[in-house]
Amino acid sequence: MFDSLSNRLGDVFGKLRGRGALTEADVRAAMREVRIALLEADVALPVVRSFVDQVTDLAIGQNVLRSVTPGQQVVKIVSDALTEMLGSETAELEIAVTPPAVIMMVGLQGSGKTTTTAKIAKRLKDKERKKVLMASLDVNRPAAQEQLAVLGSQIDVATLPIVAGQQPVEIARRALQAAKLQGYDVLMLDTAGRLHVDQQLMDEMQAVSRTANPTETLLVVDSLTGQDAVQVAQRFTDQVPLTGVVLTRMDGDARGGAALSMRAVTGKPIKFAGTGEKLDGLELFQPSRIAGRILGMGDVVSLVERAAETIQAEEAEAMAKKMAKGQFDLDDLRTQLNQMRRMGGLGALAGMIPGLKKAQAAMAESGANDKMLIHFDAIMSSMTPKERAKPEIITAKRKIRIANGSGTTVQQVNRVLKMHQEMSTAMKKIRKMGGLKGLGALFGKGGGIPGMGGGGMGGGGGLGGLPGLGGGAIPPDLANLINKKK
Repeated sequence: MFDSLSNRLGDVFGKLRGRGALTEADVRAAMREVRIALLEADVALPVVRSFVDQVTDLAIGQNVLRSVTPGQQVVKIVSDALTEMLGSETAELEIAVTPPAVIMMVGLQGSGKTTTTAKIAKRLKDKERKKVLMASLDVNRPAAQEQLAVLGSQIDVATLPIVAGQQPVEIARRALQAAKLQGYDVLMLDTAGRLHVDQQLMDEMQAVSRTANPTETLLVVDSLTGQDAVQVAQRFTDQVPLTGVVLTRMDGDARGGAALSMRAVTGKPIKFAGTGEKLDGLELFQPSRIAGRILGMGDVVSLVERAAETIQAEEAEAMAKKMAKGQFDLDDLRTQLNQMRRMGGLGALAGMIPGLKKAQAAMAESGANDKMLIHFDAIMSSMTPKERAKPEIITAKRKIRIANGSGTTVQQVNRVLKMHQEMSTAMKKIRKMGGLKGLGALFGKGGGIPGMGGGGMGGGGGLGGLPGLGGGAIPPDLANLINKKK
């Protein structure tokens, strides 16, 4: 997400941070590079001009240039301006109304509208405990209504029964009546799309909107289309009273032009970002956190939230008890690797940890990717329960058998065993320091993480979580592998 822009801005601000003092010329030269980076990211020209002018005026102030850390001050100003450009405040769904709250989904065909409808419904059901009814108003696209019904069954959310021959306004009226009679908290209307914006589509949207009187009208657009997405949003805004935007395929958007321009150009907040094809691949769009990711500051809060959602309490508690005793076997390592996969994999985690944006490229080069986690899991599956409990019994002959059984190599088996050995050593150190109480000392003196060297990543800066506490730890061998490429 925003990879190319993040890398460019990282280079610009890296130079500024490295300078002891800054002149006005230094700041203006850096802002010229920022302007080019934003234009290359497909951000709208008026937005770029306004952003750069605002940042330049603040950054050449005497308080910044005479500051002890002028480079850091400039980055702070850019971070604040980016947050403002993205919308400043997180825009939640406004559904605190007399039930049912109606959410109307609009957008072009192929933007991911139907899937996004199901994602939001799942979020409302799981996180806000709302009783949701979904209804498809798309009578044009073949099997569109059936698609929503299938998605509904997958997420255990009710869908309005299909009645052949009904038109969108009739379906909306029937859905509203059903939602009221059956006590639903939220009614989601998935409207029809077109290959392009036309008046027939707009007339249909307006008719449905008058009938359903939606609390929220969300426009779903594909972030990969860049400025086209912004133009689509403008055209819909002129015809339908939008309350917000959902950007899909944000995980594949390396440029970020749509996200950075959308709020400034349309005046409508981005409420959600689609981050994958799975039905839980939806994030609340939080401007300050997105700005942090763009500037390589990470997003630790989202990392912790994702950990809380994916980590199973019983698993973590059992691990913590073993850790307090200094115990750590291959089953525990396997549990940690699976936790990392559930949290989105190595790439997603690196993007959220401060200072590690550039590590993602190094990870790809070193082969430390999600496929590697799958290989490691296959290796441990090929072991017997006794071998996982007591890795010291794994002889050369057993390694060959394990490698053959998992479709990997003996070298990869050795890597897993080395990773376990380092983390096991870390567990024993923690026990000697007083168990879990000793962890504070580890973090107080240099911020190191057990088994990862003084700086957290093989001695060089920060990739990892706490082994055994369910934080999605990056095992040391994996961290060292990445560190060599940095």
